[in-house]
Amino acid sequence: MPKISVIIPAYNAEKTIKKTIESVLNQTLSDFELIVINPNSSDSTSNIISQIQDSRLQVFNYSQANVAINRNRGFSHATGEFITFLDADDLWTPDKLEAQYTALVENPEAGVAYSWTDCIDETGNFLRGCGHPTLAGDVFPHLLVTNFIICGSNVMIRRKALMEVGGFDESLTNAEDMDMWLRLAAKYQFVNVNKVQVLYRVSFNSKSSNILPLEKSSLAVIKKAYSDEKAANYQYLKKYSIGNLYKYLSYKSLDTLPGRQKTLHTTRFIMNAIYKDAGFAMKPVVLKAWLKLLVMTILPPFVCIKIFKIFPRLFNISTFLGYIKTSNSLL
Repeated sequence: MPKISVIIPAYNAEKTIKKTIESVLNQTLSDFELIVINPNSSDSTSNIISQIQDSRLQVFNYSQANVAINRNRGFSHATGEFITFLDADDLWTPDKLEAQYTALVENPEAGVAYSWTDCIDETGNFLRGCGHPTLAGDVFPHLLVTNFIICGSNVMIRRKALMEVGGFDESLTNAEDMDMWLRLAAKYQFVNVNKVQVLYRVSFNSKSSNILPLEKSSLAVIKKAYSDEKAANYQYLKKYSIGNLYKYLSYKSLDTLPGRQKTLHTTRFIMNAIYKDAGFAMKPVVLKAWLKLLVMTILPPFVCIKIFKIFPRLFNISTFLGYIKTSNSLL
């Protein structure tokens, strides 16, 4: 029986699945099984996977379903003592499994290990550091404020912990990973590996770009988390949790190609972010956001692109994420 089960849901992932699987097969710790769930892909994903020869690789075909269902399907086939998930467009550094496995073995009281994450673009080039936190132990109140784990390709979980919380919530079409981390944190300690080991691919076509479903699921997760008895003493954090969500949604709504923005929804997101954090209203990045939204709304896309290239600093709203409240200043 392998020490670790790696689970990859892969739907129409022909552009990235080969490199993603290779990042697993090239791990320094080799005692694992790799379970790929293929939910009726219509592209060449199946053919690409079939060309990879490795005894640790298993592929299971299912009907199309959301990520939460496919992760649970993968878990139903898993035999490892430790479980970890990887999205079909993300990558791991070669020592990811070994470092997280060692962290959990050396910290038997912990149920979850996580590492640092960097963001890459669609071609695999570095974009920015996404999350380099050092939080460990009881991280529940910290996760209430913001998802410092960043993505679903990060954590390694003890089998018994995942079984106790009951797997991923299959009713969620987005934010299912955040929901899982919160439920685990309510019962188990976390341990961190202070090293970048997860490369999270940012794409205009990624699931996190579906803004309205992401908003709906995230609000549901926040509501459920604050109804947990462990959150009884942290109700004052809820406005910051919602404010952080709307800052992120504002950024995601504006970090898209001109012509693809949803003007009314973006306006609502920015207003909600300001409502939950009044001091945020006059920050330079908010003024940039209003200007960028105005330009994207009234001008043709090709003109917007030219203007953004001529004045890159004026329309750079990446610092939006820098105003997300952290637990360090609130707890």
